[in-house]
Amino acid sequence: MYHSLGLLAVAWATSRWPEGSAPLAGWSFLFGIVVFSGSLYVLSLTGIRWFGAITPSAALPFLSAGRS
Repeated sequence: MYHSLGLLAVAWATSRWPEGSAPLAGWSFLFGIVVFSGSLYVLSLTGIRWFGAITPSAALPFLSAGRS
């Protein structure tokens, strides 16, 4: 839920300052949300346990979005 608020803030910043690094932060947030949620969905639907190891890797795009 908090990441969606961050994504809204990035959308606002992109509309205000389009030449800045806000678009990169937005794509990083989106990629992190898809990787995090997608890995949990696949884990719960298929039971393939190694997808649980992918879930923490979603922190990297979130961290890069915060640094942008």
